[in-house]
Amino acid sequence: MGMTDLDLATTRRDITDALLTALERRHEVLDAIVDAENRAEAVATVATLLGKSKLGAEAILGMSLEQLTKDERRKNQAELDDLNNALTFTLAERPASSGDTLELRAFTADDADLFKVRTEELKVAGDGSGSPAGDLSDEIAKATERVDNEDAVWLVALEGTTKVGLVFGELINGEVDVRIWIHPEHRKKGYGTAALRKSRSEMAADFPGVPMVVRAPSA
Repeated sequence: MGMTDLDLATTRRDITDALLTALERRHEVLDAIVDAENRAEAVATVATLLGKSKLGAEAILGMSLEQLTKDERRKNQAELDDLNNALTFTLAERPASSGDTLELRAFTADDADLFKVRTEELKVAGDGSGSPAGDLSDEIAKATERVDNEDAVWLVALEGTTKVGLVFGELINGEVDVRIWIHPEHRKKGYGTAALRKSRSEMAADFPGVPMVVRAPSA
C-alpha cells in the first residue's frame, strides 16, 4: 500500500523543515558530521542536535552541496510555504521510518483519559461507525470486547512516556479500517505519519492477509 497524500505531504514538510533548519545552523551541523564516526552516528547526532526526525536528518546528510546556494534555499523556503510545489529533492522514493522514537502499545483501561479527550473532540463512537459517542465506560467496555474477539486492535502512541495519540483498527467487512487520532497538543509534529507507519506492521501481524484501509482523520 502506497503512502497517502497526507503521509507524503507531512513527510515532505518534515524533510524541508529539517533542511532549512540545517542551513540556518550549518556550522554546527557540519561540525557534527565531521566529528561523527560513520553515517548512522551522523544521522543520530544531527537529528538530536536539530530536534528533527531521523528521516529529516537522513535528508540533511543526503543533500548535495548545490542545495546550499541562495537560489536552492529560496526554493526550499517556497516548498515549505507551499507543499504543492514540486520538490527538488525527495525521499518519497524511499520513505524511511520517520518518527523512529514513537512507540505503540495496546490500549488499556488506564488510557480512558486519552480516549475521553478524543471523544470530546470528535463526538463519535470509537468503533469507526460514525455514530454518536456513548457513555465513556460503555465505549471502552465494547472496545475491550471487540479486541478480545479479535475484531479490533486499539493502540496508544507514545513518545517516551507521553501519550500522544490513538490508533484504531477495526475489522469491518473483511478489511481493517485504520484511524489515527493525535492529541491536539501534539499535532503538526509528524506523529500521525509515524503512528501510521508503525501501525501497518502491527495491523498486518494482528490481521494477517487482511487489506488495510486508512481513513483520513476527521479532525
